[in-house]
Amino acid sequence: MGVGDPLPLPPEIASTSSSASVVNAYRLSDSPILLFVYFHKAFRAQLAELHRLAGDVVWTGSDLAVELRRKFDFFKLVYKYHSAAEDEVIFSALDTRVKNIAFNYSLEHDATDDLFTSVFHWLHVLEEEKGNIADVLREVVLCIGTIQSSICQHMHKEERQVFPLLIENFSSQEQALLVWQFICSVPVMVLEEIFPWMTSLLSPKEKSEVENCMKQVVPKEVSLQLVMNSWLIDDSRSSFTALTKIVKGVQSVEVSENMKNTSSSQEDSSSGLFQRFWQWSKMSFSSPNTGNTLVHGIRLWHNAIKRDLVDIQKGLCQLKFPSLSLDLNLLVVRLNFLADVLIFYGNAFKKFFYPVFEEMMDQQHSSTSRFTIDDHVENFKRSLDLETRKGSDNFVVTLQRKLESLILTVAKQFSVEETEVFPIISNNCNIEMQRQLLYRSLHVLPLGLLKCVVMWFSAQLSEDESQSIIHFLSLEDSFSNKSFANLLLQWFRFGYSGKTSVESFWNELSFMFKPKSPFEEEQHTEEASGSFANQSHLQGNKDKSSTCFQSMHLHAGYMNETPYSSAMNQQILIPGKLKPFQQLPGFFGDPEAVYDHLMKDLKPIDLIFLFHKAMKKDLDYLVSGSARLAADCSFLGEFHQRFHLIKFLYQIHSDAEDEIAFPALEAKGKLQNISQSYSIDHELEVEHLDKVSFLLNEMAEVSTINSNVLDHRNLKYEKLCMSLQDVCKSIHRLLSEHLHREETELWCLFRNCFTIEEQEKIIACMLGRMSGEILQDMIPWLMESLVPDEQHAVMSLWRQATRKTMFGEWLTEWYNSHVVREETVEANKDLSEDADPLDVVWKYLFEGADDEDRGSICSKPLEFLETDLKGLMNKPIGKDAHNNKVEFGYKEEKHREISESKKVCTGATEERRYNEQTAQAFQVYQKSNQSSQRSKYECLLSMSQEDVEATIRRISRDSSLDPQKKSFIMQNLLMSRWIATQRIHNLEPSIISSNREEVPGQNPSYRDPHKLIFGCKHYKRSCKLLAPCCNQLFTCIRCHDEEADHSVDRKQITKMMCMKCLIIQPVGATCSNTSCNWSMGKYYCKICKLFDDEREIYHCPYCNLCRLGKGLGIEYFHCMKCNACMSRLLIEHVCREKCLEDNCPICHEYTFTSNSPVKALPCGHVMHSTCFQEYTCSHYTCPICSKSLGDMQVYFRMLDALLAEQKMPDEYSNQTQVILCNDCGRKGNASYHWLYHKCSSCASYNTRLV
Repeated sequence: MGVGDPLPLPPEIASTSSSASVVNAYRLSDSPILLFVYFHKAFRAQLAELHRLAGDVVWTGSDLAVELRRKFDFFKLVYKYHSAAEDEVIFSALDTRVKNIAFNYSLEHDATDDLFTSVFHWLHVLEEEKGNIADVLREVVLCIGTIQSSICQHMHKEERQVFPLLIENFSSQEQALLVWQFICSVPVMVLEEIFPWMTSLLSPKEKSEVENCMKQVVPKEVSLQLVMNSWLIDDSRSSFTALTKIVKGVQSVEVSENMKNTSSSQEDSSSGLFQRFWQWSKMSFSSPNTGNTLVHGIRLWHNAIKRDLVDIQKGLCQLKFPSLSLDLNLLVVRLNFLADVLIFYGNAFKKFFYPVFEEMMDQQHSSTSRFTIDDHVENFKRSLDLETRKGSDNFVVTLQRKLESLILTVAKQFSVEETEVFPIISNNCNIEMQRQLLYRSLHVLPLGLLKCVVMWFSAQLSEDESQSIIHFLSLEDSFSNKSFANLLLQWFRFGYSGKTSVESFWNELSFMFKPKSPFEEEQHTEEASGSFANQSHLQGNKDKSSTCFQSMHLHAGYMNETPYSSAMNQQILIPGKLKPFQQLPGFFGDPEAVYDHLMKDLKPIDLIFLFHKAMKKDLDYLVSGSARLAADCSFLGEFHQRFHLIKFLYQIHSDAEDEIAFPALEAKGKLQNISQSYSIDHELEVEHLDKVSFLLNEMAEVSTINSNVLDHRNLKYEKLCMSLQDVCKSIHRLLSEHLHREETELWCLFRNCFTIEEQEKIIACMLGRMSGEILQDMIPWLMESLVPDEQHAVMSLWRQATRKTMFGEWLTEWYNSHVVREETVEANKDLSEDADPLDVVWKYLFEGADDEDRGSICSKPLEFLETDLKGLMNKPIGKDAHNNKVEFGYKEEKHREISESKKVCTGATEERRYNEQTAQAFQVYQKSNQSSQRSKYECLLSMSQEDVEATIRRISRDSSLDPQKKSFIMQNLLMSRWIATQRIHNLEPSIISSNREEVPGQNPSYRDPHKLIFGCKHYKRSCKLLAPCCNQLFTCIRCHDEEADHSVDRKQITKMMCMKCLIIQPVGATCSNTSCNWSMGKYYCKICKLFDDEREIYHCPYCNLCRLGKGLGIEYFHCMKCNACMSRLLIEHVCREKCLEDNCPICHEYTFTSNSPVKALPCGHVMHSTCFQEYTCSHYTCPICSKSLGDMQVYFRMLDALLAEQKMPDEYSNQTQVILCNDCGRKGNASYHWLYHKCSSCASYNTRLV
């Protein structure tokens, strides 16, 4: 089980992760858009291979760094084009019909850039052999595992949400158009590699399905079909294998050092295309040149570009004259087209022409400065898009200025190339080499843009120039892919033929290059009013739709056969790409600005995002803790415990968002579908957390393996640690990005779309699902991760949301006991303070001293205590003392003997006699224990001042004690007399209270006397409570209230009596008597002083009471406005503020603390269930507000029939009465009747006369 191997997952996790995707229900032949899912399959297979390969490097030490780098270069290139196609083509089209989907997935695409950067960084370190190679390899494996988890989860989400929506909302033909636009927007040289790579990772059946799908996607043009088939069936996975026909014996080679130095981007060097061509071209320099093919063709190209730029410049100047009717949009389209052409031309120059030129200059011992215009063109393209989006008043003036600068730069660059670069290449390369350079440079262009360029270029040439180009493309034997050369020739002839005018050419290209205007952005936002747009509405707004959507509905044109997405290539080639405008909060992105904003403008919903901050801190802990486990296995228990707390709290938070926050957001009309991807994230992230749990359990089992297989255990433990680090780092990345996207996309929506009251309601509903036990874990965890100001903000928001409940009271009671418990734990950390101070002194003076010293210290020997104790414990009890002796130390055995003796007792007399004997036995033991303690105290008090001073001198001379221990013992010795005096004083009431006659009720009580089950009629428990108001013992508070003429305050109860040993002691879950240690009940609430041993009970922190049920978030939730625990079935109900804090309208008992079940009425009022049953036998209206208690339509129809049969006297037949309806609250007129009056608005008879 190496790092590269699949993680050892439990069956239920493995099956969930590998479960069939939703899209598997559809066939590729019916849904061409699923071609992207087949790319997903190839990505998963490639990532698994890369992870396995990296794992092999770690465990076998093989040198595969170069191979990993090459594969990752190509994988990044393919994935970036796939992501850009989804962002600019697929999501853009989907957003026209289903709103609020695209932005979140685009954010996830952006997040992968950092992952690739990290992988390449560590691969570079590995290649340079810097640092500890083993540590670097581990980092490489962890980075690959992280990127694998991130990309696979992203693809899984798309398959569950995006692609089903695409299939549902787009016809098969429209899907095919989307796929074809993606293909036409990818450079030809990349297409030649992508399809063979993808099909090589698919099964034969899937490969056949892809081939059939491409026949449906590609237009019926024969040349295009042949080209696509040539790419699909190329098993060599490289289009450059045909080059060997020209240069015999030249083999493809891997990345050379020369190319690593000259390569300026990872994408372009990814697949080995340029390197293999470069190796071939170096073999072809030597032949002399017999013509000027290269220089001639390039000069024609330069002239065409410069002519069009100058023509556009003239057009911008003529816009000042409205009479010329020039279209600014058309000029912008032409500029965008030429900008794309210049970008791809610069790319081809760097990757094909310039490396050849540099090699020749090195051979001739000369050099020249490299001059490129890439940055200038990219800046022009970026500013053009930005200015178009902004739509400023001086747009034309700004465009003229920038275009003038571009023309000068382009002219200068072209001049350098024509005079210094291309002549040298032409003079040193033969005709065949020059043809190949020109031919290969065309492959840098995307297929759709290439067609546009060929047709545009052909229209710029004269007759002789066109014939030379046709002659060049007709040399089929010179090109590796004859079908592609034929396609280029066909396109060129069509453009040269003049069948399409220049005006129609630019009009058909408008949908490819026209950026969105501000009006379109605004309209796009306004249309986001629902889940699915009306089809007729879309048809009427084609001009306001996305680029892709327009391409589906434009009239059939020759250019439409190869649609091209300029934005897709802009996203890949131009850094700092523009994203759609998002209404993000201005302070987002700056941590200090976020903090300042929270403190100045705190809103209830900010509580969620403060929780995010605490969660991010624990994600860092997972990474650091998992790394620490490799060196410190003793840390496993602490890490395991902390992880389960993190997992538990994260699941609670996720469930609350999925069930409360997100549905509330979806309920807003313009925000539908915005949160589904986050809910899928929650589900998938829990699976990753389950993997960690499984690995931690495996590591715990490995740590218990016998030491005779120590080497095997260490190896297995090391591999498990590596797998754990892999998963923890993946979780860190996934959850961090998930939280970041929530804060980027959702935070501002929650803050801006909900009022303060609505936000409070959301937070209140989320908190109302959390039980007291959860809050006891969550509050300290949350406070630990926040600074004091944030802690104050959290508690302020929490108290504000729960201000109508008893949460403040519960928080105070819990916090006080929590602080006391923490202080006790902290004190116990010191070994010297672990025991009672007097016990420490006693053990040192008497148990640790010899007989002589012991006698000199205390005149009362220790043997007296032992003799006294034995005498008391051996004293006979009752008549059966010879058969039933109670000996010190007998626990369970004696308990069973007593139980058996109880069973044989018959009659009330025998049972009563047995109870008296049991009580007498426990009293004897209790008295003996108290007598022993009293004797110790008296012994310490008998020490004189001289004895104390002598003892202190002896302690100071004791070399076996460290200085801290000496100081502690001497300090307690000096305080021992005062402490002992106080304890003897406090011991007197305890001795007195041990007498049943002094403390009434100090005897066991039984819920079932025959089965000897402790308790009362209200609760099954093993203790009694000492009521401070009357100093009597009662089994429960209800027993006290029923027997006494007053009520007891549960907060004042501090003592209880264990019914097994009859010792009165502080209230606790178990008996404090070490010889008993009996559990008082399965459920114990220290706030309510409630014990129960048979029912499911929970303490509600908002009622601050214990209630029957499985708890909040399981069966019940707490409504903060009603201040009541309600069934989760009543999540939608009529809220009435503090509705339970009132008396039952029937029996007038206070319902908030009532023990009887309470029923919520439709109007929001409440009454006891028993009272409701009795009341509804004769009434159907609420006794408080008089609204109907249910659907009374059947009864009202009976009254209609009754009144129809009754005939009113003539003097009353036309009279009416003014009534007020109790159900709808409206006034109206009703026909006269002495009893029944029907509401004209809601047809109810629940009315009254006004």
